Amino acid sequence: MTDTELLAHIARLPHGKATFKQLLKELHARTEHRGAIERGLAALVKRGEIIELKSGHYVATSKSREYSVGRISRHRDGYGFLISDRPIPGIQGDIFIPPDSLAGAMHGDRAVVRVSPPRDGRAEGAVLRILRRAHPTVVGEFRITKRGMFVVPHDERLREWIEIPLDLALPPPEAQRDRIGATPIVVSDPSDLDGVIVNVEILEYAEDVGTRHESPPVGRVVEILGRPGDFGIDVEIIIRKFHLPHRFSADAVNQAQSITRVISDDEFRHRRDFRGLPIVTIDGETARDFDDAVHVERLQNGCFALQVHIADVSHYVRPHSAIDEEALERGTSVYFPDRAVPMLPYELSTDICSLVPQQDRLVMSALLEFDPAGEITRSEFTRGIIRSAERMTYTDVHALLEGDPHLQERYGALVAQFRLMRDLALILNKKRVRRGSIDFDLPEPIIEFDPFGAMTGVVRSVRNIAHRIIEEFMLAANEAVAAHLERVA
Repeated sequence: MTDTELLAHIARLPHGKATFKQLLKELHARTEHRGAIERGLAALVKRGEIIELKSGHYVATSKSREYSVGRISRHRDGYGFLISDRPIPGIQGDIFIPPDSLAGAMHGDRAVVRVSPPRDGRAEGAVLRILRRAHPTVVGEFRITKRGMFVVPHDERLREWIEIPLDLALPPPEAQRDRIGATPIVVSDPSDLDGVIVNVEILEYAEDVGTRHESPPVGRVVEILGRPGDFGIDVEIIIRKFHLPHRFSADAVNQAQSITRVISDDEFRHRRDFRGLPIVTIDGETARDFDDAVHVERLQNGCFALQVHIADVSHYVRPHSAIDEEALERGTSVYFPDRAVPMLPYELSTDICSLVPQQDRLVMSALLEFDPAGEITRSEFTRGIIRSAERMTYTDVHALLEGDPHLQERYGALVAQFRLMRDLALILNKKRVRRGSIDFDLPEPIIEFDPFGAMTGVVRSVRNIAHRIIEEFMLAANEAVAAHLERVA
């Protein structure tokens, strides 16, 4: 019997609860199955899907009004709330948890909470068990006090100072990291850490020492990041505050570095060759990688032929490989004003899978045809090879279409194609508006810095027709792919 089947059986019982002996009897479990049921119950308890009471009963939390599972949201003043995974009949809003009922739970932890009978639709609860800790590490300021050494979390919702034993205050020399653009801080005496921003691994939580906040959490310093005001320190804090994976495993790095840049003859034989076409990328001035490229031409029948080429990452990242597992953990790249935390190793994200000009690159291609009204008349999807003719920016494409003589001379061979792109984008946009599409034409903020890296202000980015071109083409390609998948499903 699987865990899911075991949980479903308990949930079907009166009040959604049963004892172990009752389960053995009802499931007609033989002696050899006893261990499997015990393991299944333990797994369900660990995930918070059932609660084990002192009476020996197991209660399905999905059927209970007395117990709820969810995420703890702490307030900086000490109290908290449980954001429940499911609505609880008769209870409005989140479940309030007083400071003395949090049992060492930190902001973001998943926990099981015992819910008191609600009054006026509001409920109060107490943490029974913490299922998963949200903060294996905490970033904060190292402080030396008369009571000892502590790290004050940067996040005000993590209220408990973390005690640092003397022998755990200094990370090994190789861990005293050298941040890009900053002078590394290498210390040999813990007293030199006073006021320094560090990252701490928590070894004992308040609950682990069994004191319900009478003793602080205990940790060890694993990284020395810098001092308040250092260039880039704010980004380092954010990366660690939100536990963004920012270092690739050795296996992923080795795998990325072993990938050949040479495209094999076999790939040329099995792919469409688009290298003879003036295909271009259009991105912002500060873009670090280029993962899509476009081409438009006018057919003799008056229709538009649109090509959208996307970097073929799947050729290099195989399922369940080290790089794939790292990408799965990240989910996406994270962009900061001065850097990015990429989803893929740099060897892929900024090199092999970046559609840089004058380099052969593998792509997945959507080949679409539109009539003069913007209705799609033909679609084809294939693996291809391109060689981007130019790395264009939104600003330059807009200025070129507005008649800038210098840019029109520089990109003379592409001027006619950019005009076709504008015409097709406007047709596609007009069709979307007729269909009732919502236009989220929102300004993007641009953060400005002085030469020393200090933020000086935030301004609105200027949107122009070049942004429209790429947005409309990507929407059209995605719609065509979705329609294709529906047809073949």
